[in-house]
Amino acid sequence: MKPFEFVKPDSQEAVVAVLSAHSPNVRILAGGTDYLVELKHVNQSPGTVVDVSQLPELKGIEEVDEGLRIGAGVTHTEIMCHPLIEKHVPAMIHAAHTIGAVQTRNLGTLGGNLVTCVPSMDSGPTLIALDAQVTVAGPDGARRMPLTEFFLGPRKTILEPHELLIDIVIPKYNLGKPTKFYKFGLRKGQALALVNAASSLWVENGRFKDVRISLGAVAPVVIRCLKAEESLEGQPISPEAIQEAGRIAVTEAKPIDDFRASREYRNDLINVLTRRTLQGAVEIANQS
Repeated sequence: MKPFEFVKPDSQEAVVAVLSAHSPNVRILAGGTDYLVELKHVNQSPGTVVDVSQLPELKGIEEVDEGLRIGAGVTHTEIMCHPLIEKHVPAMIHAAHTIGAVQTRNLGTLGGNLVTCVPSMDSGPTLIALDAQVTVAGPDGARRMPLTEFFLGPRKTILEPHELLIDIVIPKYNLGKPTKFYKFGLRKGQALALVNAASSLWVENGRFKDVRISLGAVAPVVIRCLKAEESLEGQPISPEAIQEAGRIAVTEAKPIDDFRASREYRNDLINVLTRRTLQGAVEIANQS
């Protein structure tokens, strides 16, 4: 491990000031489940490491005027145990359960999972299926954007070196929206997803409404399946419609071919998980 300067500011403004002063040779440390491993093996010093693990502005899960605000520093374990998550977005609990081991969930943060931006992230599909937005702070103030615009490519987000992810907001109109998440990996725990998927929808007079389908590990970033969503919008709920959406979703993905699974196998998983998440969301809607 190369030597570096370690800084632990006590406010959002102080963090942004440090990031701006040391950019681009600066890295942010929150849970550290990914970065500490990386830090042991890099050939160059990161220059300055900024610890934001105790930053108050990154904490908390609360209802606000815009919807449900989740601080970027909230851990996966906190998500699994929080009553507001259980009330409004229980699919996030299922997704959090699939992340790493207990120790990883205790330390790892929601913001860290998003900023690391691996295509197989388990937090992304559910949040995108619920039209989540993120708040980014920098020297020119804060800006909010859809999560879909935050992701640029594998391990690359819209964040500049002098910027910090503050929170994730699920819009009020989607709180309580029937949502289902599924993940398929090579084993049940501590496995990267071969494919993960989330679908959300409303049922109105027996028809699909405001359908969202999101897939992970099938493209450079977590994606929405816009054509599959469009095929369902306003249509009567039926097994045939769901099967067709699964088929269309396959055409919108670009899975890789590697040692863990072939492209053909991943395409089969896309079809199956799209159908299962849609059917699961319909069942939740019918129970409410």
